[in-house]
Amino acid sequence: MNNRQFFYFKSDISKVSIPKKLNNPFSIGVPKIAKIAAEEFQAFIPTVSDKWDYDFRTRNGKMFGILVVQRKDSTIGYLGTNSGRLSRAVACDRFVPSIFDDATDDYFINRGMTAITVIGEQIKNASNEIEIRLLKEQRRLKSLEVQKQLFESYSFLNLHGVEKNLLQIFEDSSHGKPPSATGECAAPKLLQYAFHHNLKPIAIAEFWWGNPINGNDKVHKDYHPACKDRCRPILEYMLDDQGLYEAGQAGEPSE
Repeated sequence: MNNRQFFYFKSDISKVSIPKKLNNPFSIGVPKIAKIAAEEFQAFIPTVSDKWDYDFRTRNGKMFGILVVQRKDSTIGYLGTNSGRLSRAVACDRFVPSIFDDATDDYFINRGMTAITVIGEQIKNASNEIEIRLLKEQRRLKSLEVQKQLFESYSFLNLHGVEKNLLQIFEDSSHGKPPSATGECAAPKLLQYAFHHNLKPIAIAEFWWGNPINGNDKVHKDYHPACKDRCRPILEYMLDDQGLYEAGQAGEPSE
């Protein structure tokens, strides 16, 4: 494990109650230990975000997350990351990285997107309706091909050490096909890193950072449950549904 991605608590947590089980990621209840970790991580974000090509003062905010974990030596710390992807030029090596490495298969995603762009230009320059229709169908099929390969490249471990990709996970759920950008939310990335590095998940929290969106639905530093359309099938698989976390009732703190 990269020790730089393990944050030690700066706060004194000796008197803080440590949950016996991971809190429900879909509940609005956040354990105290997770709030302390989130506040420390929130203090860290500005020290690195100034280097990003993303101005939180003028653009929409983003979701971030923390996962309190325990090492085999019983040391308790936390991991942190952002939802979505940051460019390689600004990615912070203290954040848990994306599950998908865009260098996979000789950058197939870049090559695929380039091919789709080329077809788009051909559509703009096409001279008749039949040619346009054929090119649009070609673009649609290419998009489906790239998306399928992308989803197959996102593989997740569950708490039993079993690995499945996104398509397999969603096939076993009632959610249908995975939406675009599935797999890049904070919670799955944090849990994947913890399982991969034999860290015991203790408490999890996601919060909004930056300007609000959707009519103030997401406000700076507010806590939010994991999203249902992208994350529920993944997290239910990773956590064996209720095998690790306490489901409880919506809004019930898990401490």
